[in-house]
Amino acid sequence: MRDLLLQAAGVIAILVTIGHTVLGETKVFARATIEPPRLRLLIRLVWQAGSVAWIAGGVLLIAAPWMESDAARHWIIATFAVVFGFAAIGNALATRTVHPGWIGMSAVVALAVAGY
Repeated sequence: MRDLLLQAAGVIAILVTIGHTVLGETKVFARATIEPPRLRLLIRLVWQAGSVAWIAGGVLLIAAPWMESDAARHWIIATFAVVFGFAAIGNALATRTVHPGWIGMSAVVALAVAGY
């Protein structure tokens, strides 16, 4: 059961990340005016670097049950619980309302910790 919880956390992490990426490109950067253009590109790439890291975390959470190392499993869970927990808090503070972003990220943390 704890393996399924961990894998569910990974799937939710990837889904939240896809939403973050799509909304960032279609809502945030579509309206943002950032000059010079190189700075705009830099900010977009940094934004998407977080997306790549979150997807990698989701993949590791999905793969953790098949790893033969309990230490690896525990470090993966601990690391990404902190990463997604920090992102959830930041999202909640920024939106100051019920928002799918921090709810999804909090679900990742809760399921990952339950699968510990």
